[in-house]
Amino acid sequence: MPRQASDDEDEDDDWQDEGEDDPVVWDDEGLTVPCPYCRKDIHEDSSRCPHCERYISREDAPPTRWPWWVVVGFILAFFVAFMWVM
Repeated sequence: MPRQASDDEDEDDDWQDEGEDDPVVWDDEGLTVPCPYCRKDIHEDSSRCPHCERYISREDAPPTRWPWWVVVGFILAFFVAFMWVM
């Protein structure tokens, strides 16, 4: 037998209509927010977007490698210092 809504439940539903511009959404899986890069809904606690696979914050991202020219510069500086000592 279907349950009938009471007047109190109707008032509770009204607050949801007022926040349509709010990007935070409740769904079956929990609280979702839009990804700052691709704008698709992701779980609030995600550290990485499952759609565009970008990290949400720098703290969650793995450390980046040094560019190749920095590594070559260190090797050349070490070589010059070694040759100077000899």
